[in-house]
This record gives sequence, C-alpha cells and structure tokens, in this order.
Amino acid sequence: MEGLLQRIGGISGLTGIRYWSTTHQSWRTLIVNASALAGPGGSARPDFAAADLTPGTVRYFQQSDSLSGKATYRLQVVSASSDRLVFETENVTGLHYMLLPLFPPHELQAIYFLERESPGIWRYYSIARTGKDASSLAAGHDASTVNRAVAFFRYFAGIPTDQEPPAAR
Repeated sequence: MEGLLQRIGGISGLTGIRYWSTTHQSWRTLIVNASALAGPGGSARPDFAAADLTPGTVRYFQQSDSLSGKATYRLQVVSASSDRLVFETENVTGLHYMLLPLFPPHELQAIYFLERESPGIWRYYSIARTGKDASSLAAGHDASTVNRAVAFFRYFAGIPTDQEPPAAR
C-alpha cells in the first residue's frame, strides 16, 4: 500500500504521460507538466509522501494537459487499507480548449479503486464523470477517453504509458 500511495502522491511523475491520440493517430504527450501544490491556490511544493495521503485529507495539484492547458485539481484518499485503496480527483479550476470553456470548476471528476486480488496482483477500476455544465465539445470522443484512462492505469501500474498496443484506435 505504501508503494501505491507513493505513486499517487508522486504528482511530478505525471509529467510526460503519453496516450494514443485517435485524432493524430500517434502517441502524444498527455500531461506536459504536473506538480503538487501547498493549497488550492498555493505554490508548487514537493510531491506528496504516502503519509500525506491519509483518508479524508484533501490535497491539491496542478497539471498542464496538452489540450486543455493548466488546471488545479483536488485529490482526496477516501479509504486506504492493506488490500484496498480508493481516491478521487476533481477539477477546482476550469479547463479550456483554445480559449473555449470545456469543464467549469467541479465538472470533471474521477474516482479510482485499487484492490488486492492476491499477492502482487491488484485490480484497478476508475469511473469518470462530467457535470451537466460541461461543454458539448467534450462529448463524442470515447476512444480518446479510453486511451487517456488507460494511460493513467499504466502510470499507476508502473507500465510505460505509450506501450503498444493502444487500447483504442
């Protein structure tokens, strides 16, 4: 569990995550830059340690996505035991594409479930949702959404994020 929490708290490690772009039909960088923050509007700080991610504690991080630019997110561990980890993220600031708003604050949320199946084997589930005020420009890109989700799974699992094959073409 300590290793998983360390990986989740290692926000700067998100920098360089790659995904298969169905639009460009090539591997592209998804996260251009990422850093842990001292608070919701705070300055960059070192990555979170496992001890910083106790259930109920809210942490903040900032990441720059290759399409939607820089945004601040809230990270909260919901529960953590030796066999199960649940954490959630939510955008605190809006996300834009070419100056057009895609997701107002609190309209892009995800929850992640990691459960030990047996020694060294973990199950991974994630659910993402967009709120009712999200732009219609964000809809209809199912293959891209799948590839982005797989990129995060691969990151958490320690697998190269641009490993062949892509999940969806």
